[in-house]
Amino acid sequence: MTRTNAREIAVHFTFELSFTGQTAGELLEQSLNRPTFAAVGEEEPLYAEFPNQKQRAYIETLVRGAYEHLPELDGYISKYAIGWSFSRISRVVIAILRVAMYEVLYMQDIPNAAAINEAVELTKHYESGEVAAFVNGIMGSFVRNECPTEPVRTPAAPEEGTFDPAPGGQE
Repeated sequence: MTRTNAREIAVHFTFELSFTGQTAGELLEQSLNRPTFAAVGEEEPLYAEFPNQKQRAYIETLVRGAYEHLPELDGYISKYAIGWSFSRISRVVIAILRVAMYEVLYMQDIPNAAAINEAVELTKHYESGEVAAFVNGIMGSFVRNECPTEPVRTPAAPEEGTFDPAPGGQE
């Protein structure tokens, strides 16, 4: 499993938290296990491979972090979604932005450009190109204004980590 796939699973779980009354810990206990992955993996290829220990820790960090910092992250989304009320933004996009902003703010080993690029690519997977441009604009403004000490790296910057590469060396 690649870091990209682990991040997408974290987005799924973060999205699910917006519909349930569960805590992040409860959701992770219920969902981040072999039986659940086996059942979901029959319909959703993303879940076909159960994450290793390091990948599970990454997923847990993202989901718990986004959950614990929800008011802060939602405040940033509202602040940088200029011209949009929070309620007009799809829950999928909100989950993507929460995860990406959490990475930028609290996971220093993730380059900002990688977090932005992954957020944009995930958005393209679930929404239109216009929405992906919207996410890119929010994340770019967020990083420029909230993280002035670290320059925004180009999206081509390799993502750090020791995850197994996808076939062909692509993530």
